[in-house]
Amino acid sequence: MWSLAERWTAGSPWPQRFGLKYWSRMLTGDFLEPLRLGLVIALLVTALALVLAIPLGYALARLAFPGRALVLLTFLMPQAFPQLPVFASATREFYRFGLAGTLGGVVLVHLVGALVFAVWTMTAVFRALAPELEEAAWNLGASTTRTFFSVALPLATPGVAASAVLVFLYSLDEFTGTLLVGAPFVTTLPVYMYTASQGYELQIASVAALVLMLPGAVLLLALDRFLKSEYLAFFGQL
Repeated sequence: MWSLAERWTAGSPWPQRFGLKYWSRMLTGDFLEPLRLGLVIALLVTALALVLAIPLGYALARLAFPGRALVLLTFLMPQAFPQLPVFASATREFYRFGLAGTLGGVVLVHLVGALVFAVWTMTAVFRALAPELEEAAWNLGASTTRTFFSVALPLATPGVAASAVLVFLYSLDEFTGTLLVGAPFVTTLPVYMYTASQGYELQIASVAALVLMLPGAVLLLALDRFLKSEYLAFFGQL
């Protein structure tokens, strides 16, 4: 309702005037630049997370080695504590290495949280695949690398898509790390929404919130298609 309210005085239960005045600001650079930057960062984080998580998830699913459970728990650590102190401590290190206020710094801080979803999802996906298919390829003379690319990875495609959706949505909506590491030079849509609400521009903040919700709703519906029940069953066995 706030996104459509052109005039809403205190004490009134309903806006006095409705309109699309604030939605029209979506077409301005003031709004589009944070949206564009957020999408670019989310795509970069998704690509990097998958490049790292696919081989690591395969190794964690197929290889038995000491400390395997510890590796999986290590990737949960960023989510095991409140985000504010975790990112505040990380920000000090980012300033030390000159990464604060840069696109690369924001991508890295997003990647820390994104790998939790990517690694655990890909490990569960590869655990759900029947190892007999890969053993048959080895018996026919295929190398481990060829077996991975020709057998395991194609079968894991729905899981890769599910992992990509989770990481993309996490990065697109990430706020705390972006504000602490990227401000004031890197502004994504969640930071833009926060700034607007702090300035009591509730209509602008509401428009930004609805725009952020739309891709999330669409992609979560798509996730239902890719995230198979057998993948979820293996989460409890990791």
